[in-house]
Amino acid sequence: MELPRRLATRAVHAGGLDHGQPAGEPTQPPIVSSATFRHGSMAEQEAVAAGAPGYLYARWSNPTVAVLERAMADLEGAEQALAFGSGMAALHAAVVASGIKPGECVVCAEDVYGGTVALLRHVLEPLGVDVRFADLTRPEDLDAALSGPGVRLVMAETMSNPRLRVADIAQLAAKAHAAGAKLLVDATFTTPVLLRPLQWGADYCVHSATKYLSGHGDVLGGVVAASVSERPALERVRRLAGGVLGAFEAWLILRGLRTLVLRVERQSANAAQVADGLRGHPAISRVLYPGLPDHPDHALARRQFTPGLFGGMVAFELKAASRAATFAVLDRLRLCVPATSLGDVETLVMHPASSSHRDLAPNERQRLGIGDNLVRLSLGIEDARDILADWQQALAGIAVQ
Repeated sequence: MELPRRLATRAVHAGGLDHGQPAGEPTQPPIVSSATFRHGSMAEQEAVAAGAPGYLYARWSNPTVAVLERAMADLEGAEQALAFGSGMAALHAAVVASGIKPGECVVCAEDVYGGTVALLRHVLEPLGVDVRFADLTRPEDLDAALSGPGVRLVMAETMSNPRLRVADIAQLAAKAHAAGAKLLVDATFTTPVLLRPLQWGADYCVHSATKYLSGHGDVLGGVVAASVSERPALERVRRLAGGVLGAFEAWLILRGLRTLVLRVERQSANAAQVADGLRGHPAISRVLYPGLPDHPDHALARRQFTPGLFGGMVAFELKAASRAATFAVLDRLRLCVPATSLGDVETLVMHPASSSHRDLAPNERQRLGIGDNLVRLSLGIEDARDILADWQQALAGIAVQ
């Protein structure tokens, strides 16, 4: 018998969850924003809590997030993928899930995102983890870093930030596994359109979904793709540390994935045209782009990347080496946007020494080639001729110096 309900009760339960579903299903995944989920019986709820398929609480899983995870597993050719609230949350979860313990060692490429360096130095090292940075593009340096017991994890980027060195994933995987370690690869710069690290032997593939995957600069998110055997440890970190992705954020990233291939292909084409157009400019001393024949990793990029694509990132060094001169050029831009991100539909410009790598000591930045004259471009989907025209007018002021 239905009990009478007063106004306050009806307001809470208005609409209810028991209404019939009319015919027709949405063509896009719905945004399921509920923090908690009910079940037909306590026995069913207990089964889900014990690990049966289903949803219980949004910190554990969410239907919209699950759609994104299936999509990313498919794109990466992975057995499974887990989504996180940011790229750094995803990276942290993968490092912890690797099983690293005090006294063990993480070997990391020295030329990686400054946030990755800070995570290792300020979170892992105080917990007793040994962190070794090395030039992993040099086999002898890699071998030296892997020598000795206790190496648990090797970390690298498919394309380094910001100098765009290309990692030999197969070589890193073989040597890491021979040393008894796992390989974590940050593939944010390349996306599955250019490269799928798990298919080259990596154990973890990490993305900042904030960048190319979402593609529109309007959401924070991260993804870890790995084998099913890695899921329990990754889920444990996500549930207990709480770095979960919201349903709306998952939906935005899913929307971005629909055009990922089209955007990356256009951005790669723009990058190739802009890199070629900037070469030889009297104000520029060097252009860094894997698609250029003089790039030190050009042959590796041709072998490892999808044919004809070298990514949408370009870096270059100004002949005017001072920070003030570099800032003056960036301030003259009218189309390209100085901003600390990448992978958007608009062209973004970053000064690594004052942003992504500002926490490194000046002498360390110089050793890594991150001078005050280094500029990093993330090409958008505009007309490449307009992008080049913007740089030509911005550089005109120092072209004669």
